[in-house]
Amino acid sequence: MEFTLDLNTVWFILIGTLLAGYAILDGFDLGIGALHLLVHTDDERRIMLNSIGPVWDGNEVWLVTGGGALFAAFPEVYATVFSGFYNAMILLLFMLIFRAVAIEFRSKRPMKWWRQTWDFAFSIASILIAFLMGVALGNIITGIPIGPDKEYTGTFLQLINPYSVLVGITTIALFMMHGSIYGVLKTEGELQNKLKGWVNNTIIFFVICYVTTTMTTLIYYPNMANHFKEFPALFIIALLNMLAIANIPREIYHGREFFAFLSSAASIALLLTLFAIGIFPNIVLSNPNPEYSLTIYNAASSEKTLTIMLIIAAIGFPFVLAYTISIYWIFRGKVKLTNMSY
Repeated sequence: MEFTLDLNTVWFILIGTLLAGYAILDGFDLGIGALHLLVHTDDERRIMLNSIGPVWDGNEVWLVTGGGALFAAFPEVYATVFSGFYNAMILLLFMLIFRAVAIEFRSKRPMKWWRQTWDFAFSIASILIAFLMGVALGNIITGIPIGPDKEYTGTFLQLINPYSVLVGITTIALFMMHGSIYGVLKTEGELQNKLKGWVNNTIIFFVICYVTTTMTTLIYYPNMANHFKEFPALFIIALLNMLAIANIPREIYHGREFFAFLSSAASIALLLTLFAIGIFPNIVLSNPNPEYSLTIYNAASSEKTLTIMLIIAAIGFPFVLAYTISIYWIFRGKVKLTNMSY
């Protein structure tokens, strides 16, 4: 298939960039949540929470922005996915809200049972959010039943299949790896040493899941490799991804936590790039009727709408980027507990 950089493709790349930004930024605080119950003292749990305290809510702006961009550029996809995955979306939103409440309420009372309850809620919500995101990606790869009217014709339980569960578990493993590296970057002393041990364990967990998912994809969904067969040069992306993952323990060993975090962020971006190349030009694949698939062409807004929205995005995107960079710059450095901390 010939690649053409038209407006539809530009919007496909832009939405992919926004969602990749969300996965990189919110991925590490979801990973911190998944690892939260593995530390046991109250001070350590407070440090874990405060490592993401100033940034977790800002990270979710990227998800909202990505959803808004999807609505503007590909309204048919937005309508099909958000109505067809309604129960899953409500569960995801509930977990996002519950997780935010857990972060804010956790240290409002000194009782041990109170804090442990919210710790549990925070961790479970973080794991479920990561899992549901992976399930969504898994279903986009496998395809979902879509009718000629572009409506989802399946049920909620059809979304929970072995492959989507595997991708969900792989997503949890990826975010746990990303979160443990961020934890090393933001902590010091005994807790940092503990997190360094977790980095290696989470990398092993992720690599096992990643290899299993890749093999399963190539065996059962070989269409994901079609573009790589047509353009062998694209294999460099898979190679760079493996090198980024392999570089993480090296940087941790040499005490360069920031570069380890950049390698982890690069691996997430490269993984999503591989996913995007695999599904292109489809956005939602229809299975068993591929002729009903939603693509960047049959599900897009008019050319005029895409042009106007691209101008607006070009104006607004730098503000989102500047806000994100400024927050991380202001709250750089190691976490210190004060009377203003969570």
